[in-house]
Amino acid sequence: MVYPVGVLAAVLVGLGYVLQQRVAATAPLTEMLHFRLLWDLMHRPLWWAGIGAMALGQVLSGWALQLATVALVEPLTSTSLLFALIFSSLLSRNRIKWTEVAGAALLSAALAVFILIGNPHSSSTDHADNAVVVLAMICVLATVAILVSIARRRALVVESILLSAGAGVLYGLQDASTRGTLVAFDHHGAMHALITAWPYMLVAAAAIGILLAQSAFKAARLDYSLPPITAVEPVVGILLGVTLLGDKLSVTALGLAMECLCLVAMVAGVAMIARSANLAAGGVAAVSPAPASRADSP
Repeated sequence: MVYPVGVLAAVLVGLGYVLQQRVAATAPLTEMLHFRLLWDLMHRPLWWAGIGAMALGQVLSGWALQLATVALVEPLTSTSLLFALIFSSLLSRNRIKWTEVAGAALLSAALAVFILIGNPHSSSTDHADNAVVVLAMICVLATVAILVSIARRRALVVESILLSAGAGVLYGLQDASTRGTLVAFDHHGAMHALITAWPYMLVAAAAIGILLAQSAFKAARLDYSLPPITAVEPVVGILLGVTLLGDKLSVTALGLAMECLCLVAMVAGVAMIARSANLAAGGVAAVSPAPASRADSP
C-alpha cells in the first residue's frame, strides 16, 4: 500500500510545485525572503491550487510515513521532480526528450535498488527524547541560516539554488517531524504528542520552508529552483529518520557502498531531469534567463 500512496503523493507535490512557481515568478523581487511575499501570493487563486495540490500530497506522504519508514518513503516522494517534468511538458506543449527519459529511468532504478539493498525498516524503540530532537532542530536551522546568509550575497540564480537547498533541508525536517508526531500520537495519544517537540518542529519547518521555496521560485526558473529541493529533502529526511526515529538501513560494507551509489545515481537522475527545457518553459518567468542580480531585475 505504501508504494501507490507514496507515488500519488509525489504526483500531487510535483503539480503543486509547477503551479506555485508559475505564480511566484510574477511577484515583485523586493518581496523575496519576506513573509509579505506569501501574503501577496495568497491573493492568487492559481497559487492556492498549487498549495492545495502540495498539501494533499503531504497528507498522503504523512499516510505513507505511517505505513513505512522515512528511509522508504523519501525516495518514493522524491519522484515529484519527474511528475513536475510531465506537468511542465503538458503546459509548455513540448515533447519529453531522451535525456529526460534517461534521467527518469536512472532515478527510478536507483530508487528500486536503494529499497532492495537498504531494506529500510522501523525499530521497536520509541522516538528520541525532546532534548535530542531540539538539538537536531537547532542544527538544521543553523544550516539553513548559513545557506540563506550566503545566498543573499550571490547572484539570483545561485541564490535560488541555495534557497531551494535550504527549503529542501526544512522539508526533510518536516517529513521526519510528521512521522515523529504520528509515532507519539500512536504510542501515547494526542496529549502526549502535543507536549513533544515534533508538532512544533513540523509547523516551523513548513512555514519557513515554504517561504524559502517561493523565494527560490521567484529568483530563478524551475529548472534551477526545484532540483535542489528534490535532491536535498530525501537525504535530510533519511538522515533524521535514522538518527532520531530509529529507522534502520543495511550496515554491511557492501550495503552501505551500494546505498551511497544509489543516492549518487538519484542525484544524477534529478540533475538530468532538471536541465529539461520543459521545466524551464513551465514557469511564467522561464521564457528568459533569470537576472544575474537584484539590481539587474526590473
